[in-house]
Amino acid sequence: MSVTVGSGEYTYRVDMDWAKLPDGWRFRDVAAVAVDSKDQVYVFNRGEHPMIVFDREGNFLRSWGEDIFTRAHGLHIGLDETIYCTDDGDHTMRRCTLDGKVLLTLGIPGKPAPYMSGEPFHRCTHTALSPGGDIYVSDGYGNSRVHKYSPDGKLLMAWGEPGTDPGQFNIAHNICCDEDGWVYVADRENHRVQVFDGNGKFETQWHDMHRPCGLCMSAGKNPLFYVGELGPGMPVNFNVPNIGPRLSIMNNEGALISRLGVTPGGREPDRFIAPHGLAVDRHGDIYVGEVSFTAWPRFDSGEPPENLLSFRKLIREPQ
Repeated sequence: MSVTVGSGEYTYRVDMDWAKLPDGWRFRDVAAVAVDSKDQVYVFNRGEHPMIVFDREGNFLRSWGEDIFTRAHGLHIGLDETIYCTDDGDHTMRRCTLDGKVLLTLGIPGKPAPYMSGEPFHRCTHTALSPGGDIYVSDGYGNSRVHKYSPDGKLLMAWGEPGTDPGQFNIAHNICCDEDGWVYVADRENHRVQVFDGNGKFETQWHDMHRPCGLCMSAGKNPLFYVGELGPGMPVNFNVPNIGPRLSIMNNEGALISRLGVTPGGREPDRFIAPHGLAVDRHGDIYVGEVSFTAWPRFDSGEPPENLLSFRKLIREPQ
């Protein structure tokens, strides 16, 4: 039986088995997803094969990164069809070709900056590009910072510090930049998305979300924003309805358009466990990566099931 989530114009059919992995392969946690101009889908995960690439129908094409990455976290594909891979376990961001050749490395592999020093990087989380090709890196677990680099890797500036005020962060977990140069940061444990100009000047903030984790946007003017919310992190509110885990769709002013997923979370097709990495293709379909294995102790005290899924495709239903 087909399962759908959402409503009206934003109704999606859930395909839990879209990705056709080779025999014996597993994703484990899927931290990030990206889609290139050919509709090839890049799944950045914490299994034995960090980068696994599929065609639009979910057929396996290739894998790479086995000798490169320590712990997958963030992914972004630029207009030049190079891919920016953020590794929070290695404290680096690597720009690569789509077949895995490393072109640029920011950060010193295996050597974090001092905790909350503001210096790059201490468990960096995600990458975005300005319209001019400048590189923004959210430095979110061991820092509360966004760093801005030139296209060739020169550090230009940085902003942010720990806290809850505008311009401060409590886990800067994800970052996007639109074609007008506005920078959007998922400030996860402050339950908001903050919006800045290209030089870090605070403009506004969006609320009405619970622990925003995944963040991606559609292309073009007036983009839509897709927010993966982790939902409750403590046993005391784990079963509270209507606070996640879920996906929220917002316009570029932060107004809620639709919510996807039944809460509380779970393993059913219409529920989520931990939506961590999102991508939307030019057809409006959404790819959802979840850190299901990491989040499993919130759901059950036992070991995660062998067949626990951490990736699915939401196919937009025609209207």
